[in-house]
Amino acid sequence: MSETKDRPYHHGDLRRALIDTALDMLATDQNWTFTLREVARRTGVSHAAPYKHFRDREMLLRELARIGFIRLGKSLTEAISPDLSSTRAQFVAAAQACIRFACQNPGLYRLMFSSDADKTIDPQLHDAAMSTFGILLGLLEKGQRDGSFRPAAVSALAAASWAQVHGLAMLAISNQLLEEKVGSAPVPAALDVLLDGMGCSD
Repeated sequence: MSETKDRPYHHGDLRRALIDTALDMLATDQNWTFTLREVARRTGVSHAAPYKHFRDREMLLRELARIGFIRLGKSLTEAISPDLSSTRAQFVAAAQACIRFACQNPGLYRLMFSSDADKTIDPQLHDAAMSTFGILLGLLEKGQRDGSFRPAAVSALAAASWAQVHGLAMLAISNQLLEEKVGSAPVPAALDVLLDGMGCSD
């Protein structure tokens, strides 16, 4: 179990305290096998206290995933600087930001795309995930308008882009992007292949 220090709870926002504790545990252990009972103990509250805000562990996990998508969206938005010279450069910056986020938050990133983060039963989680995905769609649509991307269905470009970037992120956090397999700079090389295939121009 996590080495995260207990965080005694005295007053204020109990829901926020429980979430912060769970995020700390997730970051330390890189998994979400913890129980609500353990989260309560580490927060310094009674075992029954979490149920005032989360009816079960799965509800807490979906909230952690929602926070993850919000944070990922912020990272992507910050990476897409208007000072970058082209839509291609913005796309690369966003893709690299996604992979960097995954590497910095591997447990949270895995949870966001796990079956425990069921978006079909949580409208707020679904909205957060789609808002983040919308950043990718916005870049693709912008690239089609300025001639950077070929005029294929945006949904097809999005599927190819998301599969490539997400795949690279999962390989990176699993330490599978080994130089003897994929060269010394696999992320830029893979993104170049993707973008060339989507009909991008420098």
